[in-house]
Amino acid sequence: MKGTWNVPLIKPPRLKTGDTIGIVSPAGPVRETDLEPGLSVLESSGYRIRLGDHVYDTKGYLAGEDSARLSDLHAMITDPEITAVFCARGGYGSIRLLDMINYDLIREHPKILVGYSDITALLTAIHGKTGLVTFHGPMVRDLEPGRKRDWDSLRRLLGSDGSPELKLDACGVPVSGSAKGHLIGGNLSMICHLLGTPFMPPLNGGVLFLEDKGEALYRVDRMLMHLFLSGCLKGITALISGRFEGCGEPDGINRLFLSLASRLGVPLVTGFPLGHGRENLALPMGTTAELDTKRMTLTITEACVA
Repeated sequence: MKGTWNVPLIKPPRLKTGDTIGIVSPAGPVRETDLEPGLSVLESSGYRIRLGDHVYDTKGYLAGEDSARLSDLHAMITDPEITAVFCARGGYGSIRLLDMINYDLIREHPKILVGYSDITALLTAIHGKTGLVTFHGPMVRDLEPGRKRDWDSLRRLLGSDGSPELKLDACGVPVSGSAKGHLIGGNLSMICHLLGTPFMPPLNGGVLFLEDKGEALYRVDRMLMHLFLSGCLKGITALISGRFEGCGEPDGINRLFLSLASRLGVPLVTGFPLGHGRENLALPMGTTAELDTKRMTLTITEACVA
């Protein structure tokens, strides 16, 4: 199977109990106390932890110098003892690394990479450039004991060679239908900022999922229209809207997505528990999925790890 830029799809080795997870901060700064609960969850689940040398660095709104954040990412990729790389948090800063990443290195040493929000820039660019399946899901700062469902969904996805089926019973279906395509998407703001750069893969043929936080309703409207008018949404097979936290009334968000889905002629599911909010179920970027609103399921139709 081909990736989004006609490169072979690469599935990283699956995560097994006892494996080592590397922790990096490619975006905003994070404190030790912020990560303690999440690190405890990972260790109590049977995994070893390796912190990046610069994971707690701070430089204003960044987790240290660009060179230091990049060095941690490359070090985790090349370390043979590391199976998965989890991002500590989002914030801002991932996009600053995209033109400096050694994509050949990632292709030669495929690893699980997990994050969301600002990390959308890394997930999207790395998937597009290398064909590696990346994972939109909770970061270390989110792995609180009270969010067990998030961790369970991510752990199943990373450790199984099966084809998970996600129930959509709590979601809205403004436009019914069925569709199949590779999963792609993430944070709406980051997707818009990647447009026009060499790091934005084509979306055609994809089941597109989008989420965001703290954007006024008119800004969400503007970003969705930007995507539509750019032409990049031509050929997508379905739309999935996450829970847009702090972006106005959910009904307003739903109306914007209904308008967009109607223009594109694709099925639409709203209120999917992904991204910011109290639930963030993991999705693999690049693997094929099938949306069926009659059965109210999103089925990932192939294994996302090797």
